[in-house]
Parts: sequence; C-alpha cells; structure tokens
Amino acid sequence: MKALPSNIPRSLPVGAVINCDDNSGAKVVQIIGMLKAPTKRSRLPKVGIGDVAIVAVKKGSPQMIKKVEKALILRQRKPMRRPNGMRVMFEDNACALIDDTGLPKGTEIKGVIAREVAERYPKVAAIAWGII
Repeated sequence: MKALPSNIPRSLPVGAVINCDDNSGAKVVQIIGMLKAPTKRSRLPKVGIGDVAIVAVKKGSPQMIKKVEKALILRQRKPMRRPNGMRVMFEDNACALIDDTGLPKGTEIKGVIAREVAERYPKVAAIAWGII
C-alpha cells in the first residue's frame, strides 16, 4: 500500500457519526473501531483521511441497518497540510464502504475525495465525482 505524502491529523474518534457518501444503501454510519490502530492503552483510536474504519450502519436501507462493515474515510473537517504548504479542509466528514480487498461496495461516490485517497485507492477514485 502506498504511503501518504502529507501529515494527516486523525480527527474522528471511535463513536463519531459520519455520512456514507456512496450508493451502497447506508446513509449514516458510526465508527466502532479501526484496523491497525496506532494507539496507547486507555486511549480511543482515531481515524483520518485514507484510514480504514470499522463502522456500524445507523441509517439507510432496511437490509443495511445494524450491519458491521469496513469503511474508507474520504473527507474530514479538520484541516490537513500538504507538502507544498497548502491546507485543505472539507465541509463534512464522509466515508465509503469497502470490502476486504479494498474495492468499493457502491458504484458511485456522491462528492469529491481527497487526493491522498485517490493515490492510495485508485478503484475508489474511479467512481468519485471529483478529486481535490
């Protein structure tokens, strides 16, 4: 997996409720865990752009509610600094559901995604509306 070029602050802790931006059937999800969490004892794991979180579906289609899935974080409100000095922030926190191999479950992503996600997951970038 390709390394992230910029230093991304992890600003979404366990328990955060975020939007699901794809057409997989989930609308609102809650973060319940993280894969390979770099954390210390008694500290909640946090995720940022490009991280894979374990989420529980809170709102969506009846088949998806209460399901536990893996999600890729696409956007976050907390500003991040790129190596060229530019700071980037988004209007909302958003994710897309993925499977175990990193392929998206939906067929389109309704919104833009960060360039760091597009470099790391090209299949997700192919179905997004735009890349910033």
